[in-house]
Amino acid sequence: MLRLQSALGIFALLLIAFALAENRRAVSLRQAGIGLVATFVTAIVLIKLPVVAHAFGAINDAVGAISAASRAGSAFVFGYVGGGTVPFDVKVPGADFILAFQALPIVLVMSVLTTLLFYWRVLPPVVRGMAWLLERTLGVGGAVGLSTAANIFLGMVEAPLFVRPYLNQMTRSELFLVMTGGMAGIAGTVLVLYATLLAPLIPDAAAHFVIASVLGAPAAILVSLIMVPETSDRRTGGTLEDPRVAGNPEMEVTSTMDAIVKGTGAGIELLINIVAMLLVLVALVYLVNAMLGLLPNVGGAAISLQRLLGLVMAPVCWLMGLPWDQAITAGSLMGTKTVLNELIAYVDFSKLPPDTLDPRSRLIMLYAMCGFANFASLGIMIGGLGVMAPERREEINALGLKSIVSGTLTTCVMGAVVGVLA
Repeated sequence: MLRLQSALGIFALLLIAFALAENRRAVSLRQAGIGLVATFVTAIVLIKLPVVAHAFGAINDAVGAISAASRAGSAFVFGYVGGGTVPFDVKVPGADFILAFQALPIVLVMSVLTTLLFYWRVLPPVVRGMAWLLERTLGVGGAVGLSTAANIFLGMVEAPLFVRPYLNQMTRSELFLVMTGGMAGIAGTVLVLYATLLAPLIPDAAAHFVIASVLGAPAAILVSLIMVPETSDRRTGGTLEDPRVAGNPEMEVTSTMDAIVKGTGAGIELLINIVAMLLVLVALVYLVNAMLGLLPNVGGAAISLQRLLGLVMAPVCWLMGLPWDQAITAGSLMGTKTVLNELIAYVDFSKLPPDTLDPRSRLIMLYAMCGFANFASLGIMIGGLGVMAPERREEINALGLKSIVSGTLTTCVMGAVVGVLA
């Protein structure tokens, strides 16, 4: 019954995208159908085929090794605060876990590994292959395919660097697709962090995060082309330009050691940004809840931002296939992810009591929250794309809020697809 609920939810979510479309008459039902089939086939291949599942199990082990390596480094630098042996008895379970010194340093290690893999020419062929596949199956232009494929590994600003020379040439629909791809995925630099947070709750969490990153490519194209359909016959071409190696002096890498140094520098910037955003956003939520707490209690409990967000997003979570008694809690996580960011939502997710969500609901929510679609990310993306394509800045700003909606709908569609298969 819940699988049927998820299946109906997919079409309901796509109908919401259609209702918000700029030009409903221009929406290609054929292309939407192909996009939906491509999303389903990708999910089936990645989740259900034993050979592929075994391969992703190996990825899960690799992520575990990266996490252990990061913990070794942080323990050496910070001692027991960074995950080393605690020199006293811990009286409160979990009190020895300090997010900033034990989990977040993974971002540094992943930033360096990503830079090295690009410099060693390991990732570019993979990105090029994904771009070719998207172009052949879904009919998108080469430049858009490259950016969407790069989003599997990189963030919302790094991925468009692959096609920076083509941004000014893109149609409105293609530009929106680039923005949706950024909002509907997460960067490899934080993937391991989120997998580490959810590993105790969801078996093979790291593998599912990798699958979600890959699945986000066809799903983003599907939702984007419904909301801002292509009205031109022109498709913007593009060839692979590695932003970490050529054409961008600030990211130019000349040796392996240089890649380590520059990757570390980029990781430090990201790490500081994450710590600062977490501190500020959690403080702001506390202040909002303090003000809401002045209102009379409703249903025997104080009004809070999480409760309000849960009520707003609960129907969406139900559409993805969650039982209604779990949808409000899940809706609160989705609301936190959208208004604040996905990291805070995943941290809240990891702290839920074990019986709050059943295993199927946990898996659906892992996919549904796996995206950068929030207001803080919107500022980062608009700033980055505005610098890369100053002539399109006004159009980028106009499409900003719409890209949050399309990114959220994309991850929700992914969650519903997983709900059908789970």
